[in-house]
Amino acid sequence: MTHVSERSGAGSSPTGAGGDRQPWSAGSGRTQRKRSVSYADAGVSIEAGDRAVELLKSKVRETRRPEVMGDLGGFAGLFRLDTKKYKSPILASSTDGVGTKLVIAQQLDIHDTVGIDLVAMVVDDLVACGAEPLFLLDYIATGEVVPDKVAEIGAGIADGCRYAGCALLGGETAEHPGVLRPDEYDISATGVGVVEESDILRPERVEVGDVVIAMRSSGLHSNGYSLVRHVLLGAGRMRLDVVIEDFGRQRTLGEELLTPTKIYAQDCLKLIAEAEVRALAHVTGGGIPGNLVRVLPENVDAVVNRSTWKPQPIFDLIQSKGRIEDPEMEATFNMGVGMFAIVSAEDADRALATLTGRGVDAWQAGEIIEGSGNVQMVGQHTRG
Repeated sequence: MTHVSERSGAGSSPTGAGGDRQPWSAGSGRTQRKRSVSYADAGVSIEAGDRAVELLKSKVRETRRPEVMGDLGGFAGLFRLDTKKYKSPILASSTDGVGTKLVIAQQLDIHDTVGIDLVAMVVDDLVACGAEPLFLLDYIATGEVVPDKVAEIGAGIADGCRYAGCALLGGETAEHPGVLRPDEYDISATGVGVVEESDILRPERVEVGDVVIAMRSSGLHSNGYSLVRHVLLGAGRMRLDVVIEDFGRQRTLGEELLTPTKIYAQDCLKLIAEAEVRALAHVTGGGIPGNLVRVLPENVDAVVNRSTWKPQPIFDLIQSKGRIEDPEMEATFNMGVGMFAIVSAEDADRALATLTGRGVDAWQAGEIIEGSGNVQMVGQHTRG
């Protein structure tokens, strides 16, 4: 976030030489009004937006990469692509938001983690095609710009960019009084990455005999929160400050629901460098079957064995409180897996060692067999 929209131009501000606003006049023959209507009267504070930008500048600079040109405050962010690194560079782009997880953040007045969620949703889509995330631009729309709150949101975005290794190149904050309540906001972002054309991860690279490796999620990530809120906070009448024993460490429901999304981008790039990776599948809306199927050619199936892992307690809580059937859970939530890697059987051990060495909880969850482009979920999750 580097500037605020809906501000007036430098030459259009109705101010006098001393900076004080002058009364409106339609001509010498009309009575002057005592006071003009200002942008602030309409609910937009340019000064608050500028203050929010100032609070964020140091965090944004921490995401700087050598390719970034210039500093904050320009009309566009500039990034010099190092074409010498590639024979045929292909740019990849992704746009996403966080969804109704923001409602939980607003209810708890905790705003420094949803930016991490935002970055994760964008960069892990980029790396799924083999692209290195280069830079990200964010957009924050709010009913009222409260500088400290916007700075918290932006700090989370900057943290996420640092974890992903990409630059926070620019963005926009828009104040929308009358459209959003003063305490409401929504965020989105667009990221750009680059990949060598010959290294793009495509479904046709997946072969019979390949191994499916799962990487554990940090929890719900950023999908299914409309169902979560309906089941737990609506029909379930649960409080966000209630401590759930199964979560451990005196952890409240609200803390669990705001757990930041795991960012896999750098781990996956390292994995690609160390092993024969055929495909990566980022598990978001649609769950495991709905996302893993996107990287399969029509002549194979992916068999995923549920017995190889135990979902986090939050999934059991949601399912039991809402009496949700298994297929609905798997079509909505990641069920404990945030990313899949399909690798050659020969490189499976190397891939697992690489991920483990980077602190990623990963395991062999299945295999690729002859089929018709489907995902087969077999076995049962470990319970208790």
